[in-house]
Amino acid sequence: MKLQVALDLLSTRDAKNLLNDIAPWVDIIEVGTPLVKIEGLSVLREIKASWPDKFLFADLKTMDAGALEAELAFDAGADAVSVLAVAADQTIAGAVNAAAKKGKSVVVDLIGVPPKQRLARIVELQKLGVETVELHAGLDEQAQEGYSLPALLATIEGTDVKFAVAGGITLDTVDIVAASGAETAVVGGGIYNAKDPAAAAKSLKEKILQLA
Repeated sequence: MKLQVALDLLSTRDAKNLLNDIAPWVDIIEVGTPLVKIEGLSVLREIKASWPDKFLFADLKTMDAGALEAELAFDAGADAVSVLAVAADQTIAGAVNAAAKKGKSVVVDLIGVPPKQRLARIVELQKLGVETVELHAGLDEQAQEGYSLPALLATIEGTDVKFAVAGGITLDTVDIVAASGAETAVVGGGIYNAKDPAAAAKSLKEKILQLA
């Protein structure tokens, strides 16, 4: 399982400062949606230039113009982009086709898809050429009473699609994610809000390797 850091920060400077400390321990750098909205595609160019060997994921959460938005991010250095699963099939297919032309990839984010509909939507996505989805509980969902990572994981239990998981993962819960068969654990605040982000990223990566 790979470790992906979600840079839900508010400036390129803060993102780069954090990466200077944690980059050795993460496999995938995710430029979070707020950061892309504030800084634009230039943040992708800057991070890719500084860490060219790292896989760069642009969390665009595209809802329309899938091909165009994907192409723009790929041209700026992204290796993968996110598209929302609730978007129209044509939007998703457009992004998938754009990725195929450039040798890049698309991750379809299941946020917003009702839990009981996720498995059926995954089947539809696979027919569109989607190879990876993200099981994502956003910050608002995590704040709701009764939220739990095991309950989130149970909503796509049995799927054969490759998947990433984002939803408040910490050192104490990353083993649950690994046991689910996830390809990627996405950690944001568990790293950048830690007293020592480098130590937090190192501990997460070491535990993931132990669980392999």
